[in-house]
Amino acid sequence: MTATIIDGVEIANRMRAEIATQAADFKQTYGYAPGLGVVLVGDNPASRQYVRMKQRACEQAGITSVSHLLPSTATQNEVEAAVHELNDDPAVHGILVQLPMPPQIDEERVLRLVSLEKDVDGFHPLNIGLLGMKGREPIFTPATPTGCMVLLDEVGVDLDGANAVVVGRSNIVGLPVSLMLLKANATVTVCHSRTKNIADVVRGADVLIAAIGRPEYIKGDWIKPGAVVIDVGSNKVDDPTSERGYRFVGDVDYEGALNVAGAITKVPGGVGPMTITMLMVNTMKAARFLARKTAM
Repeated sequence: MTATIIDGVEIANRMRAEIATQAADFKQTYGYAPGLGVVLVGDNPASRQYVRMKQRACEQAGITSVSHLLPSTATQNEVEAAVHELNDDPAVHGILVQLPMPPQIDEERVLRLVSLEKDVDGFHPLNIGLLGMKGREPIFTPATPTGCMVLLDEVGVDLDGANAVVVGRSNIVGLPVSLMLLKANATVTVCHSRTKNIADVVRGADVLIAAIGRPEYIKGDWIKPGAVVIDVGSNKVDDPTSERGYRFVGDVDYEGALNVAGAITKVPGGVGPMTITMLMVNTMKAARFLARKTAM
C-alpha cells in the first residue's frame, strides 16, 4: 500500500483563489481592501522568510499588508508601540505577531495587547482559553493547527471517536491542535519529550499530528497501517547531493511511512502553505466583522 499524498499546495491554491474573490467583493462593497499588519522583531531567517511569503500571498489575493520590522535590539516599549499602532489603524483588520521574539521581549505581554477583534493568529489568551472550553468557540483559531484540521477534512477523515496522537506540546501547534481535535470528538493523546514508550503510543494513532521539531524523529514502523499523518515539521538538514547543500524534512521519516500510512502530507508542500492561507481566511473574517461593526 502506498499512502495518498495530501497536497497542501493544491488545497491552499484553491482556497486562495476563493479568498481573492472575497477580497475583491469586500473592496467593491466597502471601498477599501482588507488589511493585515505584521510585527517582526529580529532577523530570524525562518521568520523573515515566512513574512515575505505572507506579504506575497496577500498581494496576490488583494489584501493590503502593513509590516513593522524591528531590529533584534528593540525594546519592549518599541514592540508594544508597534502593536498599539496596528490596533488603532482602521486600515488594518488583522494583526500577526511573528514568533519567536528575542529574549528581552515578553511575548505573552505583547500577545495580550493585540485587539481581540484583530487576533487573526489566534494566540490571544482569551481565544486560546475559549478554544479549550467545552461549548465555547474562540473568535479566531491559530493558523497552523487550523490548517491541519482543514487537511484532515479534505482527506475525509472521520474524527468522531478516532484515536488521535499529537507529538509535540508547543503553544503554537501541539496544544491548540490537540484542543481542536477534542472539539471534533477525537480521543486525544499528547506526546512530548518526557513521554515513555512513545513509539508504542504513536502506533495506536488513527490520526497522527507530528509537531515536535526533530528531523525524521517518527519512524515508519511507528505508524499504524492506514493511519493519516499530518507532518507539521520543517527541519533544515545537510544534503551534499542538493545544489543548495541542504534540504527540508519533516518530523516523520517520509520514505519509511509512505508504504504504511493511509495518507500523509509532503514536506515541504503540506502544512506550510496552509498556515498562510488560514491566516488570510482569518483576516477576511476580521475585515468583515470590523466593517459591519463600523457601519452600525
